[in-house]
Amino acid sequence: QVSLVESGGGVVQAGGSLTLSCRASGGITGQTLAWYRQPPTNKRELLGFIAGNNVTDMATSVEGRFTISRDDAKAMVYLQMTSLKPEDTAIYTCNMVPHIWGQGTQVTVSS
Repeated sequence: QVSLVESGGGVVQAGGSLTLSCRASGGITGQTLAWYRQPPTNKRELLGFIAGNNVTDMATSVEGRFTISRDDAKAMVYLQMTSLKPEDTAIYTCNMVPHIWGQGTQVTVSS
């Protein structure tokens, strides 16, 4: 059974950058992985995904600020976030489509 563990969350000032990591206990080759977030008072939001062939698609709300990348050799997926805003504050979770989820990591953007 594959498990996912996110890391890299924390507190960052508005305008700053942060990179989240998601490590899979098993391989990720050929798998599609996605990043989601859930703000304190809102529903979970899909941020984007990266397919096994490295094709990515990002939500309009974060396109141009957030990017997803992967390193299959390390079984890692990354979410690079730039120009962070207070409204980016949320729990960020990675997902191996469709059913495997990490526990999430908290990102807090201070104004």
